[in-house]
Amino acid sequence: MTSVLVTGAAGFVGRHLAEALLRNGREVHLLVRQSTDQSLLADLPGCPAIHVHDGDMAGMMDILRRAAPKTIFHLASCFLSEHKASDIEPLVRSNVLLGTQLLEASAQSGVSCFINTGTYWQHYQGKDYNPVALYAATKQAFEDILRYYTAATSLRALTLILFDTYGPKDRRHKLLTLLGEVQRSGVALPMSPGKQLADFVYIDDVVQAYLRAEILLQQRPKSVCGRRFAAGTGRHLSFRDIVRIYEKVSGRPLNAVWEGRPYRPREVMVPWRGKSLPGWKADVGFEEGLRRTLAEDQPL
Repeated sequence: MTSVLVTGAAGFVGRHLAEALLRNGREVHLLVRQSTDQSLLADLPGCPAIHVHDGDMAGMMDILRRAAPKTIFHLASCFLSEHKASDIEPLVRSNVLLGTQLLEASAQSGVSCFINTGTYWQHYQGKDYNPVALYAATKQAFEDILRYYTAATSLRALTLILFDTYGPKDRRHKLLTLLGEVQRSGVALPMSPGKQLADFVYIDDVVQAYLRAEILLQQRPKSVCGRRFAAGTGRHLSFRDIVRIYEKVSGRPLNAVWEGRPYRPREVMVPWRGKSLPGWKADVGFEEGLRRTLAEDQPL
């Protein structure tokens, strides 16, 4: 099996992808930054090679020379829903500079396929491009750089646009994690009016989207190279629906205080709908995915 390199494996989606690749018998290399807590990778199956990037171009070139991957899955990013002035350098360093170094090293090292990760936050109000936050703007900036490399080099690449991912072992401070914490504590949770819609995609389906993307770049590069595809279900739920389903599946009430806080600035009310990845669809509905998540993450 050909060698692959995964960035962002200490994160929720990246970890699940790395685990799936290892279970499939792939030779997996993980690129991490010096600030990464490597204990988060300790119980991955198999023995992935871990490469610590020191931040400079020479170091990136050395990593790709040693790993010699044919496919790169680029998931590493810095997410901030709102930023302060002190956040600008980390955002640019993580979301633009790191990826650009990786692309340059890829172009010089014979990497064949590059799967990038975008976000539906690049599409506020359903526009082709309208960033919800500076985070989304930096993701778009990297996509523009990626477009140059796919046009000027032999690198084959596409971008997967992710939506609200969820599943077992999710340590992120996101809605479902927060609902679990509030349910266990019994405290009241101030919520917005709850009419905004979300597209929740179960982690197994997300992983399959990445694996499918690699196959498409290998077998049908002319039809997908340089393009971007939505890895969403297309089935939207309001936050009120999500809380109701959480109560149903868990069998316990939640003290959600609707209209307890306003919508945040540039709140996404309806997720962007883009072209789906050919040959892929999300199979796990939200209720079933939540049931699997809570069963694995017991005790509630």
